[in-house]
Amino acid sequence: MPAYRLQTLLEMRERAEEAAKQAFSEAMRFFHDQKEILETMRSDLTRRQQERKEKVLAYRTSVLSRAVSSNAFEQIERFEQRLRDEEAKLELEIGAQEGNVERARQRMEQRRMEMAEAAKEKKAIEKHKEQWVKQVRYERQMREELLQEEIGNTLHLQKQRGGR
Repeated sequence: MPAYRLQTLLEMRERAEEAAKQAFSEAMRFFHDQKEILETMRSDLTRRQQERKEKVLAYRTSVLSRAVSSNAFEQIERFEQRLRDEEAKLELEIGAQEGNVERARQRMEQRRMEMAEAAKEKKAIEKHKEQWVKQVRYERQMREELLQEEIGNTLHLQKQRGGR
């Protein structure tokens, strides 16, 4: 059988498909890592909010047990505000991380489309090769049949000439 003239292209498409699969895999892994970071940050925020309530209550009890003054209430408010500021900072970080997750999701979807396109292009070349193989086999069979027919005709003619 003759060499398939587009074999190099087929091999290039196969490599491109493998590279696209690898890129998709990496993008998917990155997306899941970013999502996990976001979930960790959210659970940290929830934990901090709960701890703030507990700390403020404990601080309030501690300050009020020592002495009741307007200064004590200001101390409690400052303490609680500092904890709220830390939570607000974490909420901003969560917002930024949500953006990271969305960009990672978009990149993953882009890589998925590239992988599908690479698979489609490879499949087209494979289909072409299948058709080419069928055509080569058909042509070979036709040549063999023609050769067999010529051999048969030659033998028949030799019998007719030899029989006279």
